[in-house]
Amino acid sequence: MRRAKISVIGAGNVGATTAHWCASNELGDIVLLDIPAAEDMPKGKALDLMQSSPIMGFDSSIQGTTDYADTANSDVVVITAGIARKPGMSRDDLLSTNAKIVSSVAEQVAATSPDSVIIVVSNPLDAMVQQVQKVCGFPHRRVIGQAGVLDTARYRTFLAMELGVSVEDVSALLMGGHGDTMVPMPSCTSIGGVPVTRLLSKERLEEIVDRARKGGAEIVGLLKTGSAYYAPAAATAQMVEAIVKDKRRMIPCAAYCDSEYGVGGYYVGVPVVLGGNGVEKVVELELEPQEKADFKNSVDAVQELVATMDQLMASS
Repeated sequence: MRRAKISVIGAGNVGATTAHWCASNELGDIVLLDIPAAEDMPKGKALDLMQSSPIMGFDSSIQGTTDYADTANSDVVVITAGIARKPGMSRDDLLSTNAKIVSSVAEQVAATSPDSVIIVVSNPLDAMVQQVQKVCGFPHRRVIGQAGVLDTARYRTFLAMELGVSVEDVSALLMGGHGDTMVPMPSCTSIGGVPVTRLLSKERLEEIVDRARKGGAEIVGLLKTGSAYYAPAAATAQMVEAIVKDKRRMIPCAAYCDSEYGVGGYYVGVPVVLGGNGVEKVVELELEPQEKADFKNSVDAVQELVATMDQLMASS
């Protein structure tokens, strides 16, 4: 059986750690690519990672490169390229620079791996995945943003910490844009099958949700010189696994919604069935009134972000 080929564009912390998770879980053979200015850096990281395989007991080929030809015919391409947030910088501050970067990457991926599924990780996420699909021209189902898995993981972590329970027993869902307008779904949150609203007050739950919304910024503030990468990379690897193993997992991703939820043609975080073809299905839930209002507010913010990006790209 042919191994999946997984290319990770961007060999920084998120990209290299994504390669690490994917290789250690033997999801396929990995190509780790960075810009020519990086010189031999991606080769060094790939070789270092390969040398850990006899110790950790995984068998995946890992190649570092600056040449897109080495990524040809990938099954999955993960785009982490772009500048990272610095303290005091919002995701929106990254908009213009990263839009240009991911546009260049999308052109290369379309030329070298036209049948791949693309997972976009670069921020600001909702706008970047929209831009990648626009440039590469792939069917919407084959261009997906990684956001919901990470956001939900942060939410689940904070709930487990608050309640003193295993994260394995926390089931939760967040929807909407990746950032300050993400939408908690108390109706879809439970601890060992017990609705979270029976265990926490509305006020305390909102405080936890707010921490989840600001989870990335909290880590940026603590690190001082970088941004989160372990959890974003782990979330990305989970999506890669769902695709290469055709697991049809129901997880939240930034997926293209037109008539779904009345979004009208934008990428936003929604629950999807993720499998070998990318987004197999967008799962539409009946939202409660407050959830519906919050989701609309989040979609409005995504639409505004995309409009700003389009203006910046048009004038550059």
